[in-house]
Amino acid sequence: QVQLVESGGGSVQAGGSLRLSCARSGYTYNRYCMAWFRQVPGKEREGVAVIDSDGTTGYADSVKGLFTISKDAAKNILYLQMNSLKPEDTGMYYCAAADPYGGSWCPLGPSEYNYWGQGTHVTVSS
Repeated sequence: QVQLVESGGGSVQAGGSLRLSCARSGYTYNRYCMAWFRQVPGKEREGVAVIDSDGTTGYADSVKGLFTISKDAAKNILYLQMNSLKPEDTGMYYCAAADPYGGSWCPLGPSEYNYWGQGTHVTVSS
């Protein structure tokens, strides 16, 4: 069983930065995906960034060059560095894991992720 606990959300003005963290516990398979999703009321959960067990990353077009996903394998922590934040980045941010994962690359869609954190909220004001 995998448990995920997010932290680091909060309120920031447009143009500011935040770093989200996700502490992971439980068994880890050799091949897995980790991801950050976000959701606002009335909209579907949106994949923001992914990273696989080898460190290969992927991003939604809307955050490329602005957000950076990374992981500290020794500490079992996933990060999301968010720079140049915009009001449209406001939402609940979730950490997710697809573990084990047998695909060639990590998906940005939520359906293949089998573990989820409780979320941390980000508010970006203009």
